Amino acid sequence: MSLLDAHSPSAVPGARFMDPVVLARIGNLSLVARAVVDGFINGLHKAPYFGASVDFAEHRGYVPGDDIRRVDWRLWARTDRYYVKEYEAESNMNFSVLLDVSKSMDYGTIGITKLDYARILTACLTNLVHHQRDRVGFVAFDDDVVEFVPPSAKHMETVLHVLDRLKPGRPGSLRRPLHKLAEHFGRRGVLVVISDFYEDPETVVDAVTPLRFRGNDLVVFHVLDPAEIEFGFSSASAFEDLESGEQIPVVPEAMRRDYMSLVRAHIDALQQRFSEVRVDYTLLDTSKPLDHALFRYLTGREKKLRLR
Repeated sequence: MSLLDAHSPSAVPGARFMDPVVLARIGNLSLVARAVVDGFINGLHKAPYFGASVDFAEHRGYVPGDDIRRVDWRLWARTDRYYVKEYEAESNMNFSVLLDVSKSMDYGTIGITKLDYARILTACLTNLVHHQRDRVGFVAFDDDVVEFVPPSAKHMETVLHVLDRLKPGRPGSLRRPLHKLAEHFGRRGVLVVISDFYEDPETVVDAVTPLRFRGNDLVVFHVLDPAEIEFGFSSASAFEDLESGEQIPVVPEAMRRDYMSLVRAHIDALQQRFSEVRVDYTLLDTSKPLDHALFRYLTGREKKLRLR
């Protein structure tokens, strides 16, 4: 089931089959990204909001195999010839994903880690905007910048190659790498930060806002494992800090309510603070399909384009 309710007007028809655990088993990020994005776009074709962030560019002659839904029937009525509408992005923009690859991202209880989920999401997002002829780039970071692929119309394959060989690294710290990266993203574009945000909300917002105030549109995806959200543990055991390695004995039943309260407060604080600095925030559960993230990105982008 999607994060977007199946009966909601925001649900994307045909996109709710994207089980991230199944996708992770496929392994081939290029294949996965194409399959997910094609399914997602086909779902948008069936929905009333299809066309977010793309504008009509030109006509070209129809060739067998073209989607007949793109045929301009008014032009056919005038010319008695079949022409297909070509679309492109509002403007050829720079789009980069900044991915947290710190040690805490290497956690998962359902057959997929947060990092693997984020890698698939990154592949899908970059593939989606590449379809719109935008320039794609990628950054991986932990407590420093680990990989940097500058935005380019020719870098889609490079991004996939880098994603394919990424491994979780050291304990992370958002402020240092993101402040350093703010200097590299002076040209207006869209930046997506994907992380589990294992820091105080004020520290998180302080880390990302320099990216926002350089004139970029900023989108953040907060990726958590369902166990981190719901604390679905039952037996007493030693719990290990994902960053430091420190182990603490815990009786889950005794602390579930306090834990849930703290997690909810952390999420609410992030949501509020990001809203105050006009950053789009979305919480993602790694057990849920990816259409929610793709849809939130597209609708957020469309909203910003209307405001310009």
